[in-house]
Amino acid sequence: MAIREISKSEQFQYENQTWERLLTFFKQENNVLKTRLSEVLDRAMGKDFLALAEQFQNRFILKDEFIRELNHDVNDQKRVLGENMANNTQSVNEKLIKRQDKLRNEVEYLEKDFALLKNEFNKYLSTAL
Repeated sequence: MAIREISKSEQFQYENQTWERLLTFFKQENNVLKTRLSEVLDRAMGKDFLALAEQFQNRFILKDEFIRELNHDVNDQKRVLGENMANNTQSVNEKLIKRQDKLRNEVEYLEKDFALLKNEFNKYLSTAL
């Protein structure tokens, strides 16, 4: 039995599917953080707390937008890769490779930045409550 080599297109497809799941998780996690912020605000603190809460709310909204845009880009890349595979085009052109690298960097940025935001928010709540 011959072992078939995995093409770059297939690897990129796999990577994009992984990113879709990851983005779904980040969207859900961001919703949890916004819900937590809302719960805390129901027990309103002082002016300083409200100002910082508004800053966190804005950052969560920006994170939602970034996740939505990144998800769109990942889906677009998946579509192009799917068309490539449907046309039996195993080779991946330079444009697709550059887009994949860009998406990889953006997902990596999101992972790091989201972890920092979440930790900062939780630390703040721990000290403010």
